[in-house]
Amino acid sequence: MLFFVLTVLLTVSLYLIMRAFGHFGVNTTQAVAINYFSCVATGWFLLPTGQGLSAVNWSSPATLLTVSLGILFVVVFVLIGQTTQKVGVTATSLASNMSLVIPVVFSLFVFKNTSKVFTNLNYVGLLVALVALALSSFQKNNNADGRASTQKKTALWLLPILLFVGSGTNNTLINYLSFTYYKPTETSLFTVVACTGACVVGAGVLAYDVVRGQVPTLKTVFGGVVLGVPNFLSLYFLLKALDSFGNSAAFVFPIFNISVILVSAAAGFILFKEKLSGFNKIGLILAVVAILLISYQEVLVAFG
Repeated sequence: MLFFVLTVLLTVSLYLIMRAFGHFGVNTTQAVAINYFSCVATGWFLLPTGQGLSAVNWSSPATLLTVSLGILFVVVFVLIGQTTQKVGVTATSLASNMSLVIPVVFSLFVFKNTSKVFTNLNYVGLLVALVALALSSFQKNNNADGRASTQKKTALWLLPILLFVGSGTNNTLINYLSFTYYKPTETSLFTVVACTGACVVGAGVLAYDVVRGQVPTLKTVFGGVVLGVPNFLSLYFLLKALDSFGNSAAFVFPIFNISVILVSAAAGFILFKEKLSGFNKIGLILAVVAILLISYQEVLVAFG
């Protein structure tokens, strides 16, 4: 249970740190780029004996695909940063966690994973998840300037939706690559290799900014380093939590997602005074209902 609690707190801390970047003048894109160097450094100390990067075959298809995944890591994290700052912690958490719909759909209809038989209630849960995302992303329009306000409102709607798609695609590829090319004991190695790919992208982003005269400030460097530690540890402890619950991913992930959504909403209200509209509150409730519908069989078995 300790690993599970640590995973939830570390995941929520990612949203809060990104939310705080705007208050402290941290360049979000640069901090995200730097964060992956911190991720690799953190992961390096946690790699099991004999799984150093020197043993990686960097020209193998598995490694090249995993490194390429790092590009998506950067894109998704930038979206998280923008969404937390412009829409809020709760909407970001909902968009990210409700994206479990995408890997579930791919598992059913593309990978043909028959480890779980989906019922009508499960399918209803998928639809409710999409409604929850839309309602949680709703932003009230109080601007008198109609055209400018409409454009801003559209942009605010797009951020959670893009994050939903990006995060879901990210999780789908992680599931596919880790299952297809890596042993269960090589999870940390898989994460470090993927983060190494993100470092390559991050280095390019930083180099481009430096050439344009936008050198990262000390605050941005510090923010990136701080972000990288919980970024890696959140996944590390999630894997530990899965192991402690007998690798029951179908049970752990829904409960984990619900916990992150609720804790994020509470933290956003307490720390940043984020106010939710009526639609947002309904979306929050529907998100919990959707996850329970998607995983009600596992919940009944666990508590039955």
